[in-house]
Amino acid sequence: MAYNIPARVTSLPAGVPQTAEIAGGGTNGINSFEHIGYNGPCPPPGKIHHYHFRLFALDSKLTPDDGAGAAAIQSAMRGHVVATAELVGTFER
Repeated sequence: MAYNIPARVTSLPAGVPQTAEIAGGGTNGINSFEHIGYNGPCPPPGKIHHYHFRLFALDSKLTPDDGAGAAAIQSAMRGHVVATAELVGTFER
């Protein structure tokens, strides 16, 4: 979960450090592994697993508490979404 990425940013480099601040602007939130930053996919063994990557354009900057997770970010976004995009990746092991 990353948020408050400025509109001028058109991409993020591979290997963004797992720190609260993202170089060039933005903030990393708490991920499903319960720590800051992005971890790659880790699907359960067996059939193909789908990962949904969602991007939201907002009309304001979010101000959640430090260490906010997905639920807090999604709550703060309510009423501020002006556009969305989604990429679905499939992985298996």
